[in-house]
Amino acid sequence: MSFSADWLDLREDSDRRARNPALAERLATCLADREAVSVVDLGCGLGSNLRGLWRALPTRQDWRLVDHDPALLAGARARLAAWADTAREEGEALLLGKDGRRLTVRFAEADLARDLDAALGERPDLVTAAALFDLCGADWIAGFAQAVARRGALFHTALTYDGRETWEPAHPADDAVRAAFLSHQGEDKGFGPSAGPAATRALASAFAAAGYETQIGDSPWRLEAPRDAALLRALAEGQADAVAETGRVAADTLAGWRAARVGARAATIGHKDLFARP
Repeated sequence: MSFSADWLDLREDSDRRARNPALAERLATCLADREAVSVVDLGCGLGSNLRGLWRALPTRQDWRLVDHDPALLAGARARLAAWADTAREEGEALLLGKDGRRLTVRFAEADLARDLDAALGERPDLVTAAALFDLCGADWIAGFAQAVARRGALFHTALTYDGRETWEPAHPADDAVRAAFLSHQGEDKGFGPSAGPAATRALASAFAAAGYETQIGDSPWRLEAPRDAALLRALAEGQADAVAETGRVAADTLAGWRAARVGARAATIGHKDLFARP
């Protein structure tokens, strides 16, 4: 399972706007008395989760960015170097300066489905991810929570899809297309049958069983043309392609939905953030 760099670049600004500020503040409060923090970012893609979360963390940050796609890891390195105020290489690490903070960033290629313990490392202070867990199975999520708990780490995740969608203007096929899309999302993406919209509840239950306190907050995309026209189009095209694979919506109905949706004037796409602490 991988995503194109074009898609990840396209969604980053909407992701940034959607993040739940209360949960980021809760994380910042938990780390307020520390000068340094070590972070593991799972399924890092192009590094957008670091760029979305760094302000909530202490002055010195040691990041380990993990992804199974070496091309995305290379893209993350390049984009982070361009984003920072200062950037230099030190061996395999990237040393960044940003608004008075010092970030040491290392990159690791790993398969989260097969070797989660290696991806997590020994004892990070914080484990984080964005837009990942709706693609993971409930059993994998339960094992993941136990692995994080064994390390005593804080956990923060953003932008887990929750199944809620409202497009403007409405279309008669919206409900049928969404049902078919959710069935496609529930297929195995490499982590067992995907939890989809139930992923945040599965995370909360798994961390609670591990003795963690959890808090959930909404983080919906609020997309409007013309600002988000390219993302609206890409989202509609991607959903239509996924639904076509299911065969659950008649081809002419789906074609009409696609034609209407690529020119949609607005959409709200539901996501949730979650914070968990021991």
